Amino acid sequence: MGWHGGVHANWILRLGRREDGPGLVRLIDEVYREYGDEADVDGYDRDLLDVEAAYRSKGGEFVVLEKQGEIVGAHATQPIDREQGLLTFRRLYLPESMRGTGAGKVLMDWAIKWSREHNFTRVEFWSDTRFARAHRFFEGYGFVRGGTREVVEGKLTFSEFHYGMDL
Repeated sequence: MGWHGGVHANWILRLGRREDGPGLVRLIDEVYREYGDEADVDGYDRDLLDVEAAYRSKGGEFVVLEKQGEIVGAHATQPIDREQGLLTFRRLYLPESMRGTGAGKVLMDWAIKWSREHNFTRVEFWSDTRFARAHRFFEGYGFVRGGTREVVEGKLTFSEFHYGMDL
């Protein structure tokens, strides 16, 4: 074990694939259950079943972080308006055991680098208001918190903070 290029030697950062669906649902469900929710693949979380169609085919990208063959992290980019250079980040999730290990930095660094390489100049995204640790992480990167919104979709009801940053 050890570090190589900023990534722990037994971590693999790779492009998400359609067949990752079950592992992604497990990851997201594990995080949601910390807050009394569960994944809803018939509603809000249906994009996890085919990340190639939901992200890559629409000009974005989805990556997973693997540790010993298990998906232990995810992150995605999704264009909003290419002419304006605007995109959103989605699906930055880590199980509790991976938080504070540097895994979030690996995923966020990837997303920012990918965005700049694809000529995006601004990122905006929404984050569940209950994810206080993630909010400190985002703000440490320079993201600025904006307003809030209520989300009701399928089985899920929650509030979100808006974040934005020029790249």
